[in-house]
Amino acid sequence: MSWALRGRDLNPISVISLTACDDAACWSKTLIPFTLPPFRSCSSVRCSPPLIDLVQGSYGRITTIDLNKGEKVWQIAHGETADNVKNHAALKGIDIPRTGRLGRVGVLVTKTLTIAGDSGIATQPNGQRGAMLRAYDKATGSELGAVFMPAPQSGSPMTYLHNGKQYLVIAISGGNYSGELVAFKLPG
Repeated sequence: MSWALRGRDLNPISVISLTACDDAACWSKTLIPFTLPPFRSCSSVRCSPPLIDLVQGSYGRITTIDLNKGEKVWQIAHGETADNVKNHAALKGIDIPRTGRLGRVGVLVTKTLTIAGDSGIATQPNGQRGAMLRAYDKATGSELGAVFMPAPQSGSPMTYLHNGKQYLVIAISGGNYSGELVAFKLPG
């Protein structure tokens, strides 16, 4: 991934436009530096330490709306806080609640559950890097459980019944992980 900075004067109070490119696409974002100590050089097109976006989370969320009343029932941050935010030097010692992850993922809604996978990879509490497939209580938004996936969700979850057993299937891929379908057999 390559980064390019553009800004007016690049002084400690500058607004900076950041353009990021990977092998597939480029996108731009306007940032306000969290801290910009005396001007630091950005050799080639990278800065160290990296800037952080000051948009207050949630970066990714699931919202349930009562369509009969037109009212929000619940809203949760979906997905772990990104490692580059959790581990940023400027945020050391600050307890950051779950912010969710940028990205759009399909959601499977059943009679009692809302199910969705993380849209990005994060370091899990056990130190393993990957994504989680999460099940939430449809009525309250409380997380009821999660299972590890080696890559983020890349397609909508689906469910089917075979020989009296219920299965949940999800497409995953990302980074160096090639795409595949993963199936989970539900208990019972």
